[in-house]
Amino acid sequence: MKKVAIYGQAYSTNALKEVLLLLDVLQEKNIVVFFEKEFYDLYQANDLLLKKYPTFSHFNELNNSFDLFFTIGGDGTILRSITFIRNLDIPVLGINTGRLGFLATIQKSEIKHVVELLLLKEYKIQERTLLSVKTSPKSDAISDINFALNEVTVARKNTTSMIGVKTYLDDEYLTNYWSDGLIISTPTGSTGYSLSCNGPVVLPNSNSIVITPIAPHNLNARPLVISENTKIKLEVSGRENEFLMSLDSRIATINENTQIFIEKAPFTIKTIALTNQSFLKTLRSKLLWGEDTRNNHSQS
Repeated sequence: MKKVAIYGQAYSTNALKEVLLLLDVLQEKNIVVFFEKEFYDLYQANDLLLKKYPTFSHFNELNNSFDLFFTIGGDGTILRSITFIRNLDIPVLGINTGRLGFLATIQKSEIKHVVELLLLKEYKIQERTLLSVKTSPKSDAISDINFALNEVTVARKNTTSMIGVKTYLDDEYLTNYWSDGLIISTPTGSTGYSLSCNGPVVLPNSNSIVITPIAPHNLNARPLVISENTKIKLEVSGRENEFLMSLDSRIATINENTQIFIEKAPFTIKTIALTNQSFLKTLRSKLLWGEDTRNNHSQS
């Protein structure tokens, strides 16, 4: 590991300690560091960094000469980071200064040890599926950042009335979901918004997509797990002429007569899992699946 990038969304006193500690460890190992420019400027404005660092501000300013992309924050920071990484195959590793942290799993106390493990290559790469989105007619609200790591969601806008979301799978009609909206989730996103709407937890390597209605009025409508190779088409109708579509945390307003086409993206995002980490361990620690007195004598 010779060159890394660092990205965060906001300066905070909590994140400061992690950033300074990470910089100290990387400098000790003679690793070149690039900062995302807006994040860097936040620290420079507060005169918090002891030296100057090169910066980047766009996907075009990165390349596959970077060995690793560190994020400082929570899972939302990792979701934002993919707009810089895209198809460059730079592995991402999150240092958690947020809350739950399904993706950002490294704690401050582990930073020095983690860098040593990375240098020893004691980790594995997990490839995570993304979803890509196109619309017809083409919408100006959807830029070239037309992909999502967690989910693509359509939802009502400026109304308390339901919307109808006609859903087609590989051009075959499935149903019209009358609801507040519809979530199309990757396995990574199955522990996010979809889970809060009673969607299933899906393992990262399951090669599947989850369709989860939001507060459905069709009382027999249930989340549906489909193959990741399925091509999805959505048509939204309602009392308003516009509805909302979000790609992870990026939100756009879409006209009612727009068709939405969703499919597996042509590239993946690579995340790093240390040898002592696993998705099942994360489920037990983050969702408290082991918090049952009957499990006290079971295997941890």
